[in-house]
Amino acid sequence: MSGPVAPVRGMNDVLPDRTPCWQRLEAIARDTLSAYGYAEIRLPILERTELFRRSIGEVTDIVEKEMYTFEDRSGDSLSLRPEATAGLVRAGISHGLLHNQPRRLWCAGPMFRHERPQKGRHRQFHQIDVEALGFAGPDIDAELILLASRLWRRLGLEHLRLEVNSLGTPAARAAYREKLVVWLAKRKHDLDADSLRRLKTNPLRILDSKDPAVQALVAEAPAITDHLDAGSAAHFEALRGYLDDAGIAYTVNPRLVRGLDYYTRTVFEWVTDRLGAQGAVCSGGRYDELVSQLGGRRTPAIGWAMGLERVAELLAGIDFAGVDDRPQAYLVSLGERARRAALLLAEHLRDALPGLRLHTHCGEASLKSQMKKADRSGAAVAIVLGDDESGAGRAAVKPLRSGADQELMDWTDLPVRLREMLESERR
Repeated sequence: MSGPVAPVRGMNDVLPDRTPCWQRLEAIARDTLSAYGYAEIRLPILERTELFRRSIGEVTDIVEKEMYTFEDRSGDSLSLRPEATAGLVRAGISHGLLHNQPRRLWCAGPMFRHERPQKGRHRQFHQIDVEALGFAGPDIDAELILLASRLWRRLGLEHLRLEVNSLGTPAARAAYREKLVVWLAKRKHDLDADSLRRLKTNPLRILDSKDPAVQALVAEAPAITDHLDAGSAAHFEALRGYLDDAGIAYTVNPRLVRGLDYYTRTVFEWVTDRLGAQGAVCSGGRYDELVSQLGGRRTPAIGWAMGLERVAELLAGIDFAGVDDRPQAYLVSLGERARRAALLLAEHLRDALPGLRLHTHCGEASLKSQMKKADRSGAAVAIVLGDDESGAGRAAVKPLRSGADQELMDWTDLPVRLREMLESERR
């Protein structure tokens, strides 16, 4: 007989003991984004492969090695999305969302990259993606960074550091690229195999190498911030002024280039040393050419993406004040007639007390066993229903935490009394 089917490598389950953390994270993020005027958009997981080739870049690691790509029955090449920005821009163009009006948008969901699984890096991972389209000035760059900073505070996260850089315009970056290639070519013997490959295809990514020897080498390389065009330099200086005014600590990292071809001018990352090698928690930047590159009108834009797995890992052990997922009441039933009536009583109570967290025991079990489960659930009260009580339209309510006496009452009186008992237990 065959054994159990194994999960796909790098595609991880989020188990019930961890989902409350994710739900709180998502709820706080949704509330914060709404407060800043960002509207949610929901995007398909599958897109045409061409979208990512045109946006991310054909010589990037993502497109060359990491995308899940296949042909459908019509012969079209489709890919599971490796990131969300390209799809969001495609949606904006497809539905005319960007015509003569700026947009603040966000989306969330799974992304897919065929990478080597390790802590903080999975083949299916989840992101919240936040984008502002139609805004050209550095003030929106600052707003997105301030939004992320507020989110960290609301989540109770500390020890996150902000790194910023500017890549300039495509023309300025191309001129810098030529200088960098010349500089690196003279030191080819000090580069690892991956950097030698990138020297011919995407040399700026060498600046972001994780190899210690290459990191030491590129520390001496020409800095892109010294080769910015005048407009980009002024934009970057203004952004830094906004951050200084807001009291946001940051470091200018001239080696921060990001892995996607569409970035222009501002790029940034929130990083931590609490997650090992995968230190980036939230990353983003400006992409002023991407909308026109994908067939729309030229539209300045900027955004960031936050990795939910990494943030959830940082949230482990943090107490979210005021959040309680335990049931408030546990409904116990004894006998066939009582089990049938219990489901009706539970619905009656949920109708009368919206938001009541009520767990109903299902299946046969002794009173002692059910009361033990009620106690272990953390519920404040147990509602006990036997065949005789159900026939008379009555139920017993037993406080589990205060030691108060059990009470027998009619179903019609139960909602009001249950509310009073729960409020008393909270005090």
